Amino acid sequence: MSSATSRECPGIPAEWINGWLAAVGTTVLDPEMRLSWTSDPSPIAVLHHPRREPGTAVAEAWPDKGRLEEMPLARDRQGCAPMERQVPVEVFVERVNATRGHPDAWTLSSSLTDLALDSGKVAHAPFDPAGPGTIKWLHHRLVKVNGHIPHDDPAGLIEAVADAFVGLSVPVADNGLGFDISRIPDRANESGGLILVDPVIEVLAFFGLALLPVRGDGIQQRQERARQRGHGIGGRREGVFIWPAWSQPLDRWGIDALMDAWHQTWKPRKTGNVLQWRTSKSEWERLGVHTGWETRPYRPTASADSTRGLSSTRIQTPRSRSRR
Repeated sequence: MSSATSRECPGIPAEWINGWLAAVGTTVLDPEMRLSWTSDPSPIAVLHHPRREPGTAVAEAWPDKGRLEEMPLARDRQGCAPMERQVPVEVFVERVNATRGHPDAWTLSSSLTDLALDSGKVAHAPFDPAGPGTIKWLHHRLVKVNGHIPHDDPAGLIEAVADAFVGLSVPVADNGLGFDISRIPDRANESGGLILVDPVIEVLAFFGLALLPVRGDGIQQRQERARQRGHGIGGRREGVFIWPAWSQPLDRWGIDALMDAWHQTWKPRKTGNVLQWRTSKSEWERLGVHTGWETRPYRPTASADSTRGLSSTRIQTPRSRSRR
């Protein structure tokens, strides 16, 4: 179902966490963009734009170098203390106050929170994992992977976006944001292989984080924890993220509302002394949601293994009752 203003994107399957975040990220970059998903066994993104071809619209909305450098999450900002990986509360508060009202203020609220502390420092969101070596800052990783994209060549940028949407991009050697488990080399490859990512998808995935703010988990305990939107839903562990695919074209704010409503379909039920969380397929259908997934983390091979990555598994729901 592709047309002049609507485009199916086989390179962006919903079951791929980077792909889902990237598809949502297009609606953040371009407020006119709308997103839906096919109802195939493996749904793919469908982008809708009221005035132009979606790939061209995304390329025209692409963030320039200046926008990235001036983001509130950047390590250095004039008049503020630098933000290292470990951020003292006072440094975070200073940066929040200095960038209040900034159009990209969400880069702070979707990665850090002072409502939970980690060894006396501001806590990081689950989607802000520490990187290897010196690549420890989410914003640093964004700028680095964005450097692989031809920003100064409008035609080249449109082609790069189109290739990513189709699934024909040539991956580059880079750690990316650190979410995608498929970037990790196959250990069956005797040469060891390289860590490879699609830079267009990585940058778009970063903008998808705008819909996932992080806060404290609201539980008084010895070790405070950060909770990012979409994590810990329906009795799941705090580190497990869930996401849906839906049929109707939605803009950024429609997706935002849908996520709240979908999360609320999980309700606690007590059976004897056991508390169970259940959801209803009929409620999913009412919202237009036809499929959902949850993350499965990469399992380190040793205590010193700092590799991070997320795969997915489909969420099983009860069948809808048929009407006679």
